[in-house]
Amino acid sequence: MLRHAIAPSARYTKASHDVVRHPRLNSDAKVLLVYVQGLPEGSTDKPLSELAQKLGIKGRAYQKAKQLLVEHGYVHEWRSQGGGGRWITEQLVANNPLTSEQARHLRGTSPAAAPPPSEQFPTVGEPAARPAGGYEPVEDHSERTTPHPPPEAEPAADPAPEPAPEPAQSVSTADPAQLARAERLLLSLRHSRRELHLGVREARALAVEAVKWLERGLSESDLRQALLAEHPQDGVRSAVGFLRYRLIQKLPEPQAPLPPYEPSPVRELLECEGPGEKHVFRPLADETECAPCRRSTAHATLYGARAPEPDRVPWRERLARINGTSTALPGQG
Repeated sequence: MLRHAIAPSARYTKASHDVVRHPRLNSDAKVLLVYVQGLPEGSTDKPLSELAQKLGIKGRAYQKAKQLLVEHGYVHEWRSQGGGGRWITEQLVANNPLTSEQARHLRGTSPAAAPPPSEQFPTVGEPAARPAGGYEPVEDHSERTTPHPPPEAEPAADPAPEPAPEPAQSVSTADPAQLARAERLLLSLRHSRRELHLGVREARALAVEAVKWLERGLSESDLRQALLAEHPQDGVRSAVGFLRYRLIQKLPEPQAPLPPYEPSPVRELLECEGPGEKHVFRPLADETECAPCRRSTAHATLYGARAPEPDRVPWRERLARINGTSTALPGQG
């Protein structure tokens, strides 16, 4: 198995291998758990069902995912009756399995369960760090695909300017209209195969390679067919890597240029050597008579010099002359 992975330098969420490789959690449960884990601090006031709807996990699929997360300690719920007789449901989502006791401890020390601050100004008390239920997370970097940490983790002491990426140079020389066509085509692949879903910036970067196909005379339909045909049996793990590999490796050879068009020379007018009044014509090759005179000569050779024109003789008589039979019709003398 080949694997190609680049550690992101920004906008990423650390997911535990225990979650990703959990044998009893289905894909909806894993995606929902990682999605909630990556939410910013101000977006966790919504119920879990509403967050799942944004991912397209609804109905029985959501109930099954939630049941698995509850069974394995990743989701805890408490229902209580507040003022006015209204029932309130509190939910806790953890990226590590917690026991009921640990979850109750977090609930009791969380800012949501703590008493509201006083109305005095300034508010009494100082901000404190969030409790972790006695669990100290340990980062595991043993299976990273790159031996170097992300760029922001490195010391920023006189960083050397990075060279401009190669696609940026190609973009400056490519036709903007062709780039826009290629970008729209790459973004539309998601409608044919869901696993080929690209972002706008990803499609814009790959459009540089796709334009090379269009510049070599292939149509958008040919390019789409080349990208959608013969997919791997185990699916596509990275849409960007798969499409970049196919665009580069399957790029057809450039078409040979067509020879320049050379119009045939125009011949001069010649005097026709046929019978009748003198007239001129423009020959196509080495003929000495015009087309009407050649037809008359051929007709005279076939039927005789005095034979009338074929279109003036009934077809029965012409057929009889060719066969040497009589042209008399039945009942005639």
